[in-house]
Amino acid sequence: MARAQFQKGQKVWVECVGVWARIEQVQPVWAKGFDEPVRVTYDVGLGREFLAPELAVAVEDPVAVSEGDARWRLLRARNKWQTAEDCPHHPFPGTYPVVVTDPQDWGGWRVPGAEYDRDPERIEYQARLIAASPRLLALANSMIEAVADVPDDAPPEMRRLADAARDLVRDVTEVTTAAPVTEQATTRISTRSEPLPDTPTESRATQAA
Repeated sequence: MARAQFQKGQKVWVECVGVWARIEQVQPVWAKGFDEPVRVTYDVGLGREFLAPELAVAVEDPVAVSEGDARWRLLRARNKWQTAEDCPHHPFPGTYPVVVTDPQDWGGWRVPGAEYDRDPERIEYQARLIAASPRLLALANSMIEAVADVPDDAPPEMRRLADAARDLVRDVTEVTTAAPVTEQATTRISTRSEPLPDTPTESRATQAA
């Protein structure tokens, strides 16, 4: 027997299409001789019915909660593939930016040397933006909370900005998880993304020169 895992109007992620949608109709499928539906399908306005395993719901990412007060830092690592004399056109010849995301200056974000050399100014900008992203996220949350405290008194433009900030924050802090399944899937469930191949990277950033 099958039970509905989603309800009408609920926002769901449609795996095989790769889009968010809302449940428009919950459609139980009955069979003669059974007192309960043998399965339940869902109309999300995409031209066909979907089973529960093909849909997922958004939940708060526990990592986003634990990293709520994180402060990422921009350090400079020694350029092992080019000396300062080899790259005088770089903003900081002889080094490249590394964004560290661990309190012990371990891990984080960096780019391959060839990509940095192709457009160093652009990579420097991206590194500054990534390092500032936790503070920008905190600023967006503060705006959302400020408007939520006085929803009727906030100016329309502030409410519009808070709504936009809420959507952006959800893109960062929410991940999808499938609902509990009690019915059989009859179609192949696609994966949302394929794992990237392992690439050699430095395991630790050096301190700024």
